[in-house]
Amino acid sequence: MNREEKYMYAALGYANQAASLGEVPVGALIVRGEEIISFGYNLREAGRNGLYHAEMMAIDSACRTLGSWRLSGCELYVTLEPCPMCAGAAINTRISRVIFGAYDKKAGSCGSLLNLLDVKYNHRPRYLGGVLEKQCGEALRAFFKELRGGAKLPLGNFAVKSEE
Repeated sequence: MNREEKYMYAALGYANQAASLGEVPVGALIVRGEEIISFGYNLREAGRNGLYHAEMMAIDSACRTLGSWRLSGCELYVTLEPCPMCAGAAINTRISRVIFGAYDKKAGSCGSLLNLLDVKYNHRPRYLGGVLEKQCGEALRAFFKELRGGAKLPLGNFAVKSEE
């Protein structure tokens, strides 16, 4: 298992925490060097706040942990391609690299609909998409399938086991 897969499996664990709360299963974490310095998962429903995306939660926590808004040298791992807000937050906090799992054809802003990370802003994070794409996508599909089936929130466990 490579570095990207290792951390994406960890992000999938946080996505599962979101699902257990009835939230869309998206998980994120921030890595500096070899250390996970923060994590987040969707909390929009519980927090009743449209800003509570997994990436925003992880970025906020990383800024507090490091005592700075600058996250240079940090990598953002997220199970779903960032939306415009989250891609913008990665740019504005100077995240060095964005790694995501499933592509998002409805709101993805790192290549699916547009690519904010390629716009010539004063900072452009490097990025890699499609890491554990199948597993990340399956967590989302299972969640929405159960939800469409009339399940009451919070929903079940959609954890994906590591293929070590």
